Order: sequence, then structure tokens, then C-alpha cells
Amino acid sequence: MNRTGRVLLVLALVAVVGMAFRVSWNALRDVARAIGADTTAAWLYPFVVDGLMALALVAALVLTGDARKFALRVLASYTLASLVLNYVHGLVPDLHSESIGWSRLAEGDWTNWALVLLATSLPVGSIYFGSDLVAKVLHHRPPVDPGERESVQTDTNQSMAELGEPVVDEPTALPAPEPVPVGSVDVSAVPVEVRVPVAAAEVSRPRRATGRVPVAARSARPVRSEAELLAEARSLTESWPVEKLTGEGIRKALHTSAAKARVVRETLKAERERDAAAVVS
Repeated sequence: MNRTGRVLLVLALVAVVGMAFRVSWNALRDVARAIGADTTAAWLYPFVVDGLMALALVAALVLTGDARKFALRVLASYTLASLVLNYVHGLVPDLHSESIGWSRLAEGDWTNWALVLLATSLPVGSIYFGSDLVAKVLHHRPPVDPGERESVQTDTNQSMAELGEPVVDEPTALPAPEPVPVGSVDVSAVPVEVRVPVAAAEVSRPRRATGRVPVAARSARPVRSEAELLAEARSLTESWPVEKLTGEGIRKALHTSAAKARVVRETLKAERERDAAAVVS
């Protein structure tokens, strides 16, 4: 439906509700005068009953859960009460007179007492139920959609696994073989440790810099033999004095382990001592 159609529909609804209220207002005013209300109170009485019906309807559209059920009960109760009083107004012709004062609403005493109790309790109920409905509407908080709540989460609240951090598995090895007597070992039957190549898990998004690079992600450095280390050390320390031939200095120069640096140091010192002895002789 376009905008013009909606506007016309709302205007028609307002007109129908206004005319219906005018009809109900006439009956409720006469009932209020019959139970002893003065002119001003009788004129306001229809707004107390039918006005609370409109308030309960609006509250039912806003509230949810138990509060909405409460608003619908109030709406149904006051609608039924207004219907009963309009029905009584149609059954008692004396209520239609302009000069009528305090009068009976029914022939029987018990029926009259019940109708008077209903008519007089509606204003008090409007004060109580109307205040309760307004308080519920003012304190109402619409429920939050769980999907919307999850959509506003940022990456800082997620774990490394959720951000696509590669997970490296431990290398697996076969069980150790049982001891076999010397001389009867079958080489083909000896289990060999198998290292499964570990590949980094596929990352669904670009990985952010997190500091130190994991060992599994580092590029492999070629392993040098002792002869290669010794040849490289001779070239680097050729101009070094003997006092500078320390394990720490050689380790830093060759970028090797401390144990291998000590071996190279002892070898270089032994070569220089041999060369010095050869020169003296």
C-alpha cells in the first residue's frame, strides 16, 4: 500500500473511533449521573473508561512478554465494562432523560448493587492500571538480537585460534623397539623414527605481526661441517692476534654454537703454536 492509501486508512480509522467514542460517551455520561456524579464528573467519566482502553491498546503494542499480557487483560476488562454499562443504558429508559438525577440502574437490588459497584470502581481502576501501564512502558527495554550482538564483536576480543593462528602439531614417532641380542639384528626389521612434515594450517585472513616468528615458520639454515667451519674461521681470524682467539668472539663471527666455537678455537691455537715452533726451529 502506498503512502496516500495509508494516510486515508488512518484517517478513516480515526473517524470511526471518534464516532464510536461519541456514542459510548453519551451512555457513560448518563450512567455516571445516575450513580451520583455531578455535571463535570459525568462529562469526564467516559474519558476514564474509554480513554484507558486506548492507553492499554498502545501499551500492548509496545510491551512484550508478561507485561503485554497484562495490558491485554486491562484492555479486555475495560472493554467488557464499557459494553455492560452501554447495555444497561439501553435497557433503562429513565437514564435518557436530561433531568434525571440519582437513580437505579436495575430493578433488582443485587443487580443494581453490582452495577453501581462496577460503575464506581472503574475510575479507581483507571488510576491504578493506567499508572502501572505507563510505568511498564517507560521502563521497557527492547530485547537485543543475539546475531546483532555478535556482529559488533571486534578482533581484540577473539582468541588467536579464531584469528587464524597456525596450529603446529607435535612430531609423531613409532614405539621404541624391544632389545635384540647382539649379532642377530635384522636391519630391515628395526623401526625407524618417522617425522611427519608439519604444515602450517591454512590461514583464512592475512596474519598480523605478533612479534617473534615461530620455529616452525623459520627458514632452514644450511648445516656446515667442521672442516667448513675451520676453513671459514681461518679466513676470518687470519689477522687476529692470539689473545683475540676466544670462544665467544669466534662464535659471533661464525654464527655457530658455543661448543663448535670452542673446538675451532682450540684448533686455531694449536695451528698457530705449531707454526710458531716451526719458525723458531
